[in-house]
This record gives sequence, structure tokens and C-alpha cells, in this order.
Amino acid sequence: MISTSFWAGRRVLLTGHTGFKGSWLAFCLDRLGAEVFGFALTPETQPNLFTVLPRSQRLTSWIGDIQDEKALADAVETARPSIVIHMAAQALVRRSYRAPCDTVQANVTGTVNLLEALRGNDAVMAELDAILVVTTDKVYRNAESGQPFQENSPLGGHDPYSASKAAAEILTESWARSFFTPAGVPVATARAGNVVGGGDWSEDRLIPDLWRAVKAGETAVLRNPAATRPWQLVLEPLYGYLGYIEALTGPRGSKLPRALNFGPAAGDILTVSEASDIVLTGLGSKRGWALAEGAQPHEAAQLALDAGLAERTLGWRAKLDSREALRWSTEWYRAFDAGRDMANITSEQIDRYEALT
Repeated sequence: MISTSFWAGRRVLLTGHTGFKGSWLAFCLDRLGAEVFGFALTPETQPNLFTVLPRSQRLTSWIGDIQDEKALADAVETARPSIVIHMAAQALVRRSYRAPCDTVQANVTGTVNLLEALRGNDAVMAELDAILVVTTDKVYRNAESGQPFQENSPLGGHDPYSASKAAAEILTESWARSFFTPAGVPVATARAGNVVGGGDWSEDRLIPDLWRAVKAGETAVLRNPAATRPWQLVLEPLYGYLGYIEALTGPRGSKLPRALNFGPAAGDILTVSEASDIVLTGLGSKRGWALAEGAQPHEAAQLALDAGLAERTLGWRAKLDSREALRWSTEWYRAFDAGRDMANITSEQIDRYEALT
């Protein structure tokens, strides 16, 4: 269980707060009473979760690019955070093929810019309790064996997105060892599985693509129906991140690993086609799906995470299986399509999640 007393009134710098996961996390932090300072690009899609959910008075929102060193340094100076959660990224695999340099600049240079802005401000460093850099399950060198990746598995990346996030992992560890650990500031990375949930409208992501097809009355198109993924509801890793940060700042923080996987239980893996069938049924589709025509850029065929270390060190484990995670997601989209109050729907899902054992 997350500690409200830990987060209430705490100053949190959250990069990427206008994105799908970032908007969910900002909403959760507001419920906990945190004072959130968000730094991110303008949302790309219409609709988008950042504007669907009401903006809290406790959220200070800056629209900016993490490649802008001065804007980032100014945000750090104003926020004076005790906790930093770095989620801003170019997070789309297929886009990384079209814009590899932009992807590297956002994910590698952007991460270094943030770490430099923090360590370059003595007043901030004196108040900083922890930094969490969020990466991805795709940081691992994937030989398509189907074996779940552990935190000590080799890093790598076939596509530019995966490679950029693996590089961000290496650089974060370097900056931590070189600058932050000597200053007494714990720095860690979190690697989450394929996250699903209401309010994601990004391009080239499964549920948003399925939702758009259903809305248009079209047959959905799948690129890799036989591919397997570790699907999990967005609240699973977010609560993992918050618990990880609390533990890092506590008495046993120095003994915790500095990288953790957050994913579904062992063996809880669905193919893209199985996940799509659940979502399309939940959305009321009458058209089903068809296989995409033509050659497609390489995407991993098999991907699985071992989250056992998070369970052993934090007591964290996924509360929902992947099928339930997908059903919760379709519930949210159905409520949105029906014109419901999405702040209430989102809060209700968080309440339900917190009540699970």
C-alpha cells in the first residue's frame, strides 16, 4: 500500500506528465496530496488524457522539450523537488525507425540533460531524496527465446527506440555512480511491461488502434498477431514506481537494487491476437481484425519480464492478470464513448485497484 503521509505535500518533478502514463501518474499523485511540477511536450493526439482529466490546482504544468537545457534547468530551479520521476520520452518503436536521431536525442540526451540540470543545482541537490528514471521492457537484448528477462539480463536493442532506452539505462547508472551516489541521492530505473489502460490514444499502439477501428466501423489491422507481450494495467507499474521510491528513501534504501522490472505474473502472457479479441469484444466490434498487408519493420515476436525481484524486495506484484487488465481498459473507453465523467471513472478504477489484495 502506498503511504499518503509520504506523498502529501511532497514536491515532485514529473517529466512526461502530458503523456498517457504521465497523466495517470499525475492524477494518482494529486490524490495522494503531492505537489506536482510537470514538464513535457504538448499532447500529440486529440483526444488525449491530459486534457480529458481535469487539471489539479496542485499541478504546475510547463510545456517544454527536455532537449532544451535552459528550460529544463529553470523548471528544476522553480520546482525544487524532493522526488524526480523521469518519464518523458519518444516511446514509439515504429516512429523510431522513421526518426532515429530524434528518438536518441529525446531518450538519451534528454535523460542526461535532466540529470545534469539536477546535479548542477546545489540547492536542489541538498533537498533531493530520490530519482526514478522510467525506461521499458524493451531495453533487453532479445534473442526471441521467450525466456523472461531479469534485471541482470544483457541490455541491447534491435530498433532505435529499444537501443536508445538501453543507452539511457547505462548512462543513468553512470551518472548515479559518478555524481549522485557520492552525494547521497539514490537513483534507480524501472522497466515496465506492455502497459494498457484507458486514455491512451498514441499511434501504433494496440488498444488505441483497435479503438479507432471500432469508432470508424472498420476492420482492425494487426501487424504481428502471433507476437507475445507482458500486458499489464497502467496502475500496476505506477504503484510499483511509487512504492519503489518510498523504499529507496527509507532505512533499507541502500540495500535495494537500482533497477527493477514491473510486469505480470510468470506465465501470464497473451498473444497480440488474443489480446485483440478481448478488446474488440469489450468495445462491441462486429468487424474483428485482419492481418496487415506488406512488409513491416521489425518488432520483437516474444517478450516477457521476470518481476520476481520487485516482489522479493518491495513486496510488489501484479494484482490483475492480463485479461482483467484488458477488460478494465475497455471499460474505461466505453465510459469515455458514453460521455461519462472521466475523472470519476478514473478515480473509481483507482479505488477498485487499491481495494484488491
